[in-house]
Amino acid sequence: MSQTIQPESPETPQVPLAPVPAAAAATTAVPVAPVVRPPGPRRWPSSFADRLTCPLPDFREVLSVMWHGGFRTDVGDADQIPVRRSGLPRAAATDTVVTWVGHATYVLRIGGLTVLTDPVWSRKIPGVRQRLTPPGVAWSDLPAIDAVVISHNHYDHLDAPTIRRLPRDTAVFVPARLAPWFTRRGFRNVTELDWWESARLGEVSFDFVPAHHWSRRTPWDTCRTLWGGWVLTSPRHRVYFAGDTAYGERFAQIGERYPGIDLALMPVGAYEPRWFMKVSHVDPAQAVQGFLDVGARRMATMHWGTFVLSGEPLLGPVAETREAWASHGLDPADLWDLAVGESRTLP
Repeated sequence: MSQTIQPESPETPQVPLAPVPAAAAATTAVPVAPVVRPPGPRRWPSSFADRLTCPLPDFREVLSVMWHGGFRTDVGDADQIPVRRSGLPRAAATDTVVTWVGHATYVLRIGGLTVLTDPVWSRKIPGVRQRLTPPGVAWSDLPAIDAVVISHNHYDHLDAPTIRRLPRDTAVFVPARLAPWFTRRGFRNVTELDWWESARLGEVSFDFVPAHHWSRRTPWDTCRTLWGGWVLTSPRHRVYFAGDTAYGERFAQIGERYPGIDLALMPVGAYEPRWFMKVSHVDPAQAVQGFLDVGARRMATMHWGTFVLSGEPLLGPVAETREAWASHGLDPADLWDLAVGESRTLP
């Protein structure tokens, strides 16, 4: 599979890694207005803090929540988190198959590509206990990875030890100003995008979309890189990967620009205490409402059952998601509350 990023428009020169204005690949999609930029290297702002929708927590609040979630949460129910490590099912080039590895990591096979979302295979990430459940797919069982999408630079979504295991010619799609993190590590095929921009790999378009969140990797780089989600569109299917996000109007905006989403991969965990988490993470009821706002046909859960990041009971996220789903009268078959390692295929 070629790793060259192709532009959306045939009038645009065929330059590898060039981000291009988003355009819908499915026949039902609404065209997105072109993003006009001067020629030459990208010149991003030094900070994306103007895109925040809520004030960020101060240092004392962060320490309080780390203690509350990371060290006081009861993990006695960890053995009840469902795990089905049965390997990856076969997938034809026209199939779209999702496999939940854990947390925000999915193996997404779409349009003949194998894509990883926010890949984390490490047993432990900085600041929290080691993972509660093993990765749903062993690294040695993965096929060749064609592309990786990163939602933002928090340690539970951008894991350096996992990234080091990837071939350096892997196509990597990242938010604005995050490309240098990868190029310093030898990656040669990195595309960074602003919100509503798009790039192509093979027959799949990768569109970077807004989220209600923020970024920080060190005490000195708050909001220096962008954050968001991804919409992947093949000739047959469209999948929305929300990354990390609070609730807000950006879900509806995504739904307007990308109609016909077949599957939304939605975070449902890390939401207590609410006074702190509401600015960064949806709770299960908001995740279901966000799914409705984007107009997706089905929803798959993520961001629970892997790392202890907050104070809700370990099994609370999926239980509350099922309750919210039922309260809207939605078809239970359209809620893919997957076990770690479980796969589903879009019809």
